[in-house]
Amino acid sequence: MMGIFVVCLMLFSVLFSLSVVLRDPPSDAAAEASATTFFQVKQSRGMIGVDNAFSGSVEFLRDEHLGGLLAAGFDEQSCRSRYQSGIYGKGLSDKPSSYLISRLRKYEALHKQCGPYTESYNKTLKELRSGHFSGSSSACKYIVWISFSGLGNRILTLASAFLYALLTNRVLLVDPGVDMIDLFCEPFPDVSWFLPPDFPLKSHLNDFNQQSARCYGNMLKNRSVTNSAVPSHVYLHLAHDYDDHDKLFFCDEDQSFLHNVPWLVMKTDNYFIPSLFLMSSFEQELMDLFPNKETVFHFLGRYLFHPTNQVWGLVTRYYQAYLDKADEKVGIQIRVFDTRTGPFQHVLDQILACTLKENLLPDINQHQDIISSSGKQKSKAVLMTSLSSGYFEKVRNMYWEYPTVTGEVVSIFQPSHEEYQQTEKQMHNQKAWAEMYLLSLTDVLVTSSWSTFGYVAQGLGGLKPWILYKPENNTAPDPPCRRAMSMEPCFHAPPFYDCKAKKGIDTGVLVPHVRHCEDMSWGLKLVEN
Repeated sequence: MMGIFVVCLMLFSVLFSLSVVLRDPPSDAAAEASATTFFQVKQSRGMIGVDNAFSGSVEFLRDEHLGGLLAAGFDEQSCRSRYQSGIYGKGLSDKPSSYLISRLRKYEALHKQCGPYTESYNKTLKELRSGHFSGSSSACKYIVWISFSGLGNRILTLASAFLYALLTNRVLLVDPGVDMIDLFCEPFPDVSWFLPPDFPLKSHLNDFNQQSARCYGNMLKNRSVTNSAVPSHVYLHLAHDYDDHDKLFFCDEDQSFLHNVPWLVMKTDNYFIPSLFLMSSFEQELMDLFPNKETVFHFLGRYLFHPTNQVWGLVTRYYQAYLDKADEKVGIQIRVFDTRTGPFQHVLDQILACTLKENLLPDINQHQDIISSSGKQKSKAVLMTSLSSGYFEKVRNMYWEYPTVTGEVVSIFQPSHEEYQQTEKQMHNQKAWAEMYLLSLTDVLVTSSWSTFGYVAQGLGGLKPWILYKPENNTAPDPPCRRAMSMEPCFHAPPFYDCKAKKGIDTGVLVPHVRHCEDMSWGLKLVEN
């Protein structure tokens, strides 16, 4: 009888457990969400951002695909940053629109169909080699981005070229230059975005200029632009020294002609996206892609630019060693456009005036050796980036020699000090890319006026920085800085032209979401209304 009783008890327990599990099965919506969620639970020791209470158990959640922004199907080992960036960062600052996500998936399909060495690509190369366009309708049209200028400029202009490709249904092909392959992983699945070494125009890319026969501005001057004779390729000169004819690229009428050209070759050092928002032919599409206007580079940057494993190692090792355990991380990016040898006292005065005035850093107490504080002291890790080590050393010594008035512990770090910009040096650019990324992982950010280095960091991190005004006459400006209107970069050399009226106009007052920049009065930037 005792045996029968035990068996019955066991059966009852099993039936009761099954009834609990099956009583309320998940809805279809929940099941679908479970199947499509990109959050994965990992178990590991010493991972970033883990509360001590969870040590040895579930360590973190990571959104590997950034809410659908990134495509699946990549090999994690080949590009660890694509899958691990969510561990170190704060995720996206906003949710990408479903339309943006769908357009990115469509673009990836187009790139797979038309990318290097595909049947469609090989077909269009025949016309490119001949120099004549047969007029046959091809599903594949291209824009070739020329590697040009410093790293910050290259990142911003590549994002601009990609958005233009997205708007015009073109395939973006990237000139690898001397180091692009060493800096960035492939962003599109299955097919490379790098221009093949046997591309017919590859040896001539650096020779394109405003006097080139196929330069669009030059063609307009010579009145050789006709819809009856469409060339196989056109060069677009959109660098800072472009003239009024080159700037007609931003007119809808000129886009109608360029739409028919199978190969566009672009050289630029400008983040020209703000002016695309002023073109009626792109207006509705851009509104659908980016309901929040100030997220354009934030989303495109996180989609396109994934550090290679070598650069990612620089990022993660530094973050774990110096920034990980701080309660707050402050980034200070210093770019001085003075050709004399620094550091300069007025620049240091400006940095301290800004960070102390805006309560980004605590003041020091020069009258006491020790400040007593109850409980755990709050820690701040300050990441400084500069070509010079002088500013870092002075700020570090200040917080070493004196206690803070708040009792906070302030640590100052600077990964490198290369002394001068070395654009063509591989390790220099790898360190620069790593430092941009590290700055994007901070909680608050201070940047220098006119610096594309700072623009990249703020955009990737989804941060509205405090911008240091450009000093004049060796004097720290008063006020020293101001908070940015948005996290968007500034377009330094926009056109001031009304395409319809054929006259000059202030393009910074036409629409509420395109305004003049805080750090460059004639520049344009995107802001949320």
